[in-house]
Amino acid sequence: MSTKGSDGRSGAGVRVAHGWGDALLTVLAGLVVMCVTAALGLWAAGAAELPGGSFPRVVAAVVVMAAGGSVALSGNAGELARTHADISALPLSVTLVGALVLAAGFLRPLRHRAVATSRELAGWAGRIALLWALVLIGLSLLARQTFDVSAADPTGGLIGDVLDASPQVGFRAEIPLTAVLGLLWPAGVLVLALLVSRGAPLPVRLVRFQESVRPAAYAMVALLLAYVLVGLVIALVVVVTRGQPAETFAVILLGLPNLVWLVFTLSLGASWEGKVDGPFGLPMPQVLDSVLRTPDISTLNISTLAEQDGRVWWCVVAAALFTLAAAFLMAARSPARMRPWQHSLHMAAALVLTVLTVCLLVRISAHYGLSLLGLGDLGGGLGGEVLLRPRLWGALGLAVLWGLVTGFLGGLLASRVHRRGEVVPPDGHPRK
Repeated sequence: MSTKGSDGRSGAGVRVAHGWGDALLTVLAGLVVMCVTAALGLWAAGAAELPGGSFPRVVAAVVVMAAGGSVALSGNAGELARTHADISALPLSVTLVGALVLAAGFLRPLRHRAVATSRELAGWAGRIALLWALVLIGLSLLARQTFDVSAADPTGGLIGDVLDASPQVGFRAEIPLTAVLGLLWPAGVLVLALLVSRGAPLPVRLVRFQESVRPAAYAMVALLLAYVLVGLVIALVVVVTRGQPAETFAVILLGLPNLVWLVFTLSLGASWEGKVDGPFGLPMPQVLDSVLRTPDISTLNISTLAEQDGRVWWCVVAAALFTLAAAFLMAARSPARMRPWQHSLHMAAALVLTVLTVCLLVRISAHYGLSLLGLGDLGGGLGGEVLLRPRLWGALGLAVLWGLVTGFLGGLLASRVHRRGEVVPPDGHPRK
């Protein structure tokens, strides 16, 4: 069997129809859509009013963080006072739009192909990853700024007037680490694009795995995107019915996947723990903030949320329906010869990997504090902490159970519809 490429030649002699120009166009498209999304989200959040013309630098920092890069916070308050800050969070709205554009640009030249060599795919992905790393280095050079902290002084003016220690906090991208992560992030996006797309070519040695991997990967991506779309509709309804458009659009453009994917894991029964302290907060509804805004670490799950609003139990119903729909989609795209128990195992593995990814991406850790003469954090609005982390093993165990049950049910439902691998003769009874 011979496989022809876009230029009509066959086998390993296929001329690569995608080169540096196509890679540059893909990278620039991803950069533009991420910068625009971050800029609009920050503008809606009020960041355009930051002093010193720092808005472009803040946008650059958000894009660096969205691509998995590292942005470090620093502070200074003179000889006897010290500020300390750290942040670990992903603005997943920016991450998602960039990933979709990069994936589309990567797959576009590969359409209408049955098979591609490993060398060809690696070269095409390597061009995109290398150019993206260079773009991130450029953004990292821009992503640095220092601000004076304007807040109530709990020492009655001692810090500013006597010690001449006006608190400052700043940020700067860590270029070496960002450059390394700048290669990993697009690599992960492009591998996932190959797994999800039924029409993308694979090396000959990997073709045999596509029947079990691609339907599950496609179903999980569809599940996560469906949650984002539903969250977007709900957010727009909130804008129309309750107002506060600026705050809502800031959440949509910066952290909507953070919120809806967190709700998805909670609806599966997973527990998270966290804390919100000080003037900072999380981009989430008031009911979640109320659970976390306590003096100590709080447990966040459906039960604790239901104590604030009983309507959250409907999230469990929605998760069951969405997960079952994803299992049905996976089974419907799989070969007809697969049995329900096989779909059950595939769904369990796919859902575990999905929940693990969500737990790693959605977790948040942010802290800012001021200490004087080593006495620790001072209050008065100068310190704050936001923490959100999953109880990972419990979440993964529940994902296994949900995957086994919904995978089996989805396989049974899909057995009633025409699927790949079936031949329907004139008598109307499909043969496999």
